[in-house]
Amino acid sequence: MSWEVVIGLEIHAQLTTKSKIFSGSSIAYGAAPNTQACNVDLGMPGMLPVLNAAVIDKSIALGLALNAEIGRKSVFDRKNYFYPDLPKGYQTSQLEFPIVGKGTLEIEVDGVKKVIGVTRAHLEEDAGKSNHGIVPGMSGIDLNRAGTPLLEIVSDPDMSSAKEAVAYAKKMHELVQYLGICDGNMQEGSFRVDSNVSVRRPGEPLGTRTELKNINSFRFIEKAIEFEIERQIELIENGGQVVQETRLYDSENDTTRSMRSKEEANDYRYFPCPDLLPVIITDEDIEAVKATMPELPDAKRARFVAEFGLSEYDAEVLTSSREMAEFFEAVVAATGAKDAKLCANWMTSGFAAALNKDSLAVKDAPISAEMLAGMLERIMDDTISGKIAKQVFEAMWNGEGSADEIIEAKGLKQITDSGAIEALVDEVLANNPSQVEAYKAGQEKMMGYFVGQIMKASGGQANPGQVNQILKAKLS
Repeated sequence: MSWEVVIGLEIHAQLTTKSKIFSGSSIAYGAAPNTQACNVDLGMPGMLPVLNAAVIDKSIALGLALNAEIGRKSVFDRKNYFYPDLPKGYQTSQLEFPIVGKGTLEIEVDGVKKVIGVTRAHLEEDAGKSNHGIVPGMSGIDLNRAGTPLLEIVSDPDMSSAKEAVAYAKKMHELVQYLGICDGNMQEGSFRVDSNVSVRRPGEPLGTRTELKNINSFRFIEKAIEFEIERQIELIENGGQVVQETRLYDSENDTTRSMRSKEEANDYRYFPCPDLLPVIITDEDIEAVKATMPELPDAKRARFVAEFGLSEYDAEVLTSSREMAEFFEAVVAATGAKDAKLCANWMTSGFAAALNKDSLAVKDAPISAEMLAGMLERIMDDTISGKIAKQVFEAMWNGEGSADEIIEAKGLKQITDSGAIEALVDEVLANNPSQVEAYKAGQEKMMGYFVGQIMKASGGQANPGQVNQILKAKLS
């Protein structure tokens, strides 16, 4: 008998504020342990929280991007539980009145589009961090993260495969970065994904779910879910029962292991936080945020296809990040929009490959959009060929100057003098009489051989178009 898989995701996106959600403490990453936690974060007696206004606008922005309901009255609650790295003994979160209500996000897997429901997104503070193994025989507690602003984005259980779950997580990751509300750094814990997984026979009620906690890479999310699906099916088919629990994924052994039993909402004894007033969001607040919204990824992809004549694939690559898309548009603008496809080809190949090779973000690239445009203009006006451009690009990347400076210094200007090219063609044909006879006998592949020899003789600087034109004329 077949099985149905049911998956829902809870994503914790750390908001890009300078300070914590209820205090003025910094949230900068990498500080020495326990140097960024004030009395408010520690829950010391008499300390009152003050809401960081920036988290409201960032939450509204996500709600608008998801076409979601915006909570006009948003209330903070205390979620009570004990854990060593939770200094107050409760976490300030939202239960009944979240800041973002129901919305949707469209994903695509293997060419098939699917709309995933978003149940809610609510604001909460992060806990601290337990570090095991630093102090022999003990756990170290670092409270720098305590009070860091999080937006927990909860999906409906609409995903039915690990691939769909990863597609949803990637789409949400892309979206929060486009909006500028989260930097998306999974290694630093800025974007964390919890996966709720269950299986059932077709037509049966939902099965018992397990939660896979805090997985920090898309590859591991997929592997963890796939393992958990197989584990649950095997367990049930062997007569066992799935227990509702939180499990951790072990990437080294590709397994999941039990961490703790999974609590229900009533286990946390939620009640409204007496120290924080409800947040009232007006139409004016929403319109103010809407006025600052950037063009979103799906709309940008569609525009790149329509406006620049790009393929769906190129548009997908160029909009993979807001920085990449903006760099591309700056290159196109700097070339006067003369050849957007040439710009796209170089962005998706040479530029993207160089970034990947040096593990750089777009903002850290050693060349500017104007520098890349300068090189592309020299291809457009036939000063250099595409092959020579690769040499120029590499030199630019290594800091040797602008395209014009490098072309001049290295003598890379393309040979466009028809007389000089004709002399090269005559020389190659004279030196290869047997290949000429083979071509005339019908071996047209010899054309590629001749072109290669001519380009070699010119040091790669002969204009390929003119070479082909003159060569064909000579051979005919």
